Amino acid sequence: MEPSIRVIPLGGLGEIGKNMMALEYADDIVVIDCGVQFASDDLPGIDLIIPDISYLIERSHKVKGILITHGHEDHIGALPFVLPSLNVPVYAPKLAHGLISVKVKERSNCKNAVLHSVDPGSVYEFGDNFSASWFRVCHSIPDAMGIVIDTPMGSVVHTGDFKIDHTPLDGFPIDIAALAKKGSEGILLLCSDSTYAEVPGFTPSESILLDELDKAVRESEGRVMIATFASLITRIQLVIDIAVKYGRKVSIVGRSMVDNVKMAQEMGYLNIPDNTLIPIGQTNNLPPNEIVLLTTGSQGEPTSALSRIAKNDHREVQVMPGDTVVISATPIPGNELLVSRTIDQLLRQEAIVLYDKLSTVHVHGHASREELKIMLGLTRPKYFVPVHGEYRHLIAHAKLAWDMGLAESGIFVLEDGDVLEISSQNAVVTDHVAAGPVYLDGSTTHSTESQVLKDRRYLSRDGIVVIACKWGVDGLEESPKIMSSGFIEIEDTNDLFESLGFELERVSAENYGGWDNEDSIKTKIRQVARKFIQEQVRKRPMIVPIVL
Repeated sequence: MEPSIRVIPLGGLGEIGKNMMALEYADDIVVIDCGVQFASDDLPGIDLIIPDISYLIERSHKVKGILITHGHEDHIGALPFVLPSLNVPVYAPKLAHGLISVKVKERSNCKNAVLHSVDPGSVYEFGDNFSASWFRVCHSIPDAMGIVIDTPMGSVVHTGDFKIDHTPLDGFPIDIAALAKKGSEGILLLCSDSTYAEVPGFTPSESILLDELDKAVRESEGRVMIATFASLITRIQLVIDIAVKYGRKVSIVGRSMVDNVKMAQEMGYLNIPDNTLIPIGQTNNLPPNEIVLLTTGSQGEPTSALSRIAKNDHREVQVMPGDTVVISATPIPGNELLVSRTIDQLLRQEAIVLYDKLSTVHVHGHASREELKIMLGLTRPKYFVPVHGEYRHLIAHAKLAWDMGLAESGIFVLEDGDVLEISSQNAVVTDHVAAGPVYLDGSTTHSTESQVLKDRRYLSRDGIVVIACKWGVDGLEESPKIMSSGFIEIEDTNDLFESLGFELERVSAENYGGWDNEDSIKTKIRQVARKFIQEQVRKRPMIVPIVL
């Protein structure tokens, strides 16, 4: 059988988040990234969503390492949940390595995780068939990198998340020379970030934020709260520099940001003058115009610091009239409602709120169309797979390559679980593996078909009705006891439930012969109650029969 490379996306294609891709050749597998996705409102009780790694677990003896592009949650967040089942080494750029170290230390079942810090340009071997080197790209976090994976079939370039920024705040522009050199040598496959493939032109430089954030701090007569991602270290440094310029103290609110700031300071990624950072409790002793608060919660996450502040539910921080709140992020698709709700709650408390619709307080970290063209032109791959994005983003990116006349041998718009096989002759989608979302619910997990999730959605719509029946040899021995929650107002249930009890007694008396065991009794009660309630109040609550 002719050897081939198998390209298997396990997350991040046809969706935003939980990025993960496997490359397989003979007896070796390398995995690129291992991220989480945040749960939407239609998944009640779900904390996070991670990729399904059953394909990798079944072939764990082949997996030689997990290769990380950068330190954002949608690229590293699933590692604490994956490593206990897939005990393989992780290779990551320096800052991502530090962020991952913080994560795995928090979990006892990850204490033996093997983490390696990688340097751009150095070559690392993985089994008999793969070697990899990292190259610098620009993104909204320092040490963001793409990866070149050399295989017996040729080179695979995975860009990670990137943009082409000629004036990055950290001073490290994208390594155009390395990409051009690799492109001139010939690239078999390019996997390139598609998140902003619909956006024309170029993505603005991170440096343009300086004027807007400076203005927000300079003109505020009260406290300034700036919400951003805990991993945006360059953004945090920018805020600290501005606070120092105007003689303000800085306090960090939100555990993940506190941990990341501490780690970034220790690793030299943050330069914070002495006596600039103060504990949140000390801010009460200073005038409001001498304080900057850096908080988590830019995506409206219900348990985040900013969301709790907006709901007046934070133990240490309450909004004061005249506070300026800067939401230095754009909503991730699916989070728009949460962010809007947070903004409304802050405005009701008389805060001044600056966000992306009103001011340039955020610059995204993804390449727009002209930058994607540059990446395609530099690499000129034989095959092309757009990655990282919803289906429309992948299609837009694929069309861009097609219009440029590139990768004419094959442009493949894949989705999670598709298996692309590349041989010396051609590339073909040959299979589909399990790659559905895995829902994290505390210490338990659920699949897409989970009855628990179905029940929660059901309960969130029409509530629950519990019917307790005492059953004897002659059927119902007394009128059922009926209770409800989240169904209709209590005062409206009295007549309804009394009539439902009469209906159950009538039906059981007329059809007692078919009610011959506990399961059939429960089924009949559920059928009668559902039909009766639907006819009376046009609702479909969950019906829970209890037979005594």
